[in-house]
Amino acid sequence: MDMDNMLGGAGGPIGQFPLEQWFYEMPVCTRWWTAATVTTSLLVQCHIITPFQLFYSFRAVFVKNQFWRLLTTFIYFGPLSLDLLFHVFFLQRYSRLLEESSGRSPAHFSWLLLYATSILLCLSPMLSMPFLGSALSSTLVYIWSRRNPETRLSFLGLLVFTAPYLPWVLMAFSLVLHGTVPKDELCGVVVGHFWYFFNDVYPSLNDGQRPLDPPAWWRRIFEARPIDTGAQPINNEIAAAAAPELR
Repeated sequence: MDMDNMLGGAGGPIGQFPLEQWFYEMPVCTRWWTAATVTTSLLVQCHIITPFQLFYSFRAVFVKNQFWRLLTTFIYFGPLSLDLLFHVFFLQRYSRLLEESSGRSPAHFSWLLLYATSILLCLSPMLSMPFLGSALSSTLVYIWSRRNPETRLSFLGLLVFTAPYLPWVLMAFSLVLHGTVPKDELCGVVVGHFWYFFNDVYPSLNDGQRPLDPPAWWRRIFEARPIDTGAQPINNEIAAAAAPELR
């Protein structure tokens, strides 16, 4: 869907607002991750909850039984701001591209999310990363970039490069902007590389074995339900090229 439609163009279902149409066109995992991210920031902005209730802490989760932190650490990117808008844009863009390319069932993409979130939660205490949303988003950006090596991107309209360089360009930009190495993004790249290697490289070297594929019982959970056909395929190259220009 183009920007004109999203902002108010015609062509959507009768009685459905363009923003609502854009929301329901997203695949199911991306849709609710985006919704949860925006809702959490709104609740913090309205002082209904505080960031101190959201970050991941091993002691808070497993000693004080505050299990919601296992989820909220991935859906809080900060209060309402331009920075949040950029995070949401990147999150939904690359999450959507990966989820749409994973097939009709959300089983494979949800298994990827489970893998990435589990590894990041294990690394969080060692690397002092209380909020893991940026790291998870970086994981998805890295996997998408390696799977689309020929896609050409433009950063701020000045730098043109192919997709595999995107994670490193974004990290360099964060380094210049904040003056510190973005360890959350770097951690996301490492986690993403393991997934990419064992799903896209390892099978061709080992008779098609795919050790990180979802097990049969996980696939049955999702494939037993009606398939969500609301997501419409989009042009990967055009969509991806637009995102870095807004970073």
